[in-house]
Amino acid sequence: MALSASLDGEACSVSLPGPLSLDGGGSLAPVDIAYEAYGALNADKSNAILICHALTGDQHVASTHPRTGKPGWWSRMVGPGKPVDPERHFIVCANVLGSCMGSSGPASAADDGKPYGMRFPVITIRDMVRAQAMLLDHLGIERLEAVIGGSMGGMQVLEWAACYPNRVGAAVAIATAARHSAQNIAFHEVGRQAIMADPAWHGGNYYAHDAVPTKGLSVARMAAHITYLSEEGLTEKFGRRLQARDAKSFGFDADFQVESYLRHQGISFVDRFDANSYLYITRAMDYFDLAEEHGGLLANAFADSRTRFCVISFDSDWLYPTSESRLIVKALNAAGAEVSFVELSSPVGHDAFLLDTPEMNATIDGFLRAGERS
Repeated sequence: MALSASLDGEACSVSLPGPLSLDGGGSLAPVDIAYEAYGALNADKSNAILICHALTGDQHVASTHPRTGKPGWWSRMVGPGKPVDPERHFIVCANVLGSCMGSSGPASAADDGKPYGMRFPVITIRDMVRAQAMLLDHLGIERLEAVIGGSMGGMQVLEWAACYPNRVGAAVAIATAARHSAQNIAFHEVGRQAIMADPAWHGGNYYAHDAVPTKGLSVARMAAHITYLSEEGLTEKFGRRLQARDAKSFGFDADFQVESYLRHQGISFVDRFDANSYLYITRAMDYFDLAEEHGGLLANAFADSRTRFCVISFDSDWLYPTSESRLIVKALNAAGAEVSFVELSSPVGHDAFLLDTPEMNATIDGFLRAGERS
């Protein structure tokens, strides 16, 4: 097959026979994977780059999103003349297992023709990576020039390097951690409980009731979105400014601009994301503990690794603070891996990796080009 795609975001979908063995002990078959590809694979198939998306991201990394009409979530990073360039690279971004943009997940049809709902098997970050490896096998790509991702995407990057060290030339892990903290788990649990407390959830079987737990999912998104920002960024953008009103009134409407902003984030989110997928993916993130998977010692995950690593953090990110990145770098050093590390300054918090951050782009561009010259 000819492996090429336009930058317009040619949508691709494949149903793989499987079975895909899962960490929970079961298996999944078939496995549907939706993905997008850009650029062309060179003659020796050495220029493939896998982009891994975050919790609420998807495969539309550099193309217009079909539901929202907005530009791809990382169009600042992927495109002609940008660090991940379709003129140099064959770029693949797959919707993760458990999600709701075409890959197998709770909204997919089970053997009885009805949506899985909460019958969908529990999944892990490693299961997501195994599914991506199945896709690359299908595409005939044995080795990646690089795998790149931020936040949950960074977790997948680390898992790729640990599970398939011989398939990864370089790994770029951005604003991420090797395991979730108790605080991370706590925020996720608030979101999950909001969804499950919504009467429209119906035990996860809302598909059969022609209902969507929009209120619960919206609150979950609002709570999570706070963790993606920083106090400095929120203060600069909103402060304590009130909404413009004809007359002063007090009550429970969105009196403050920051309230209106969060409510908009919640409302717009429910139009593009499945509530059960949110439950499953947040749980997968909470289960993630790369050290535990390797005998309790993080360095063991990277033993004898020949992968080049680039780890990037942001000084205002309190969801995955720089201390988490330093733990990863320390483990890589202990394993004798080649690693570069940089903490970048940004006032906007965790979301800095998705926004206009020239220093991050320059770091990744230089890192990738260094590998291409070697």
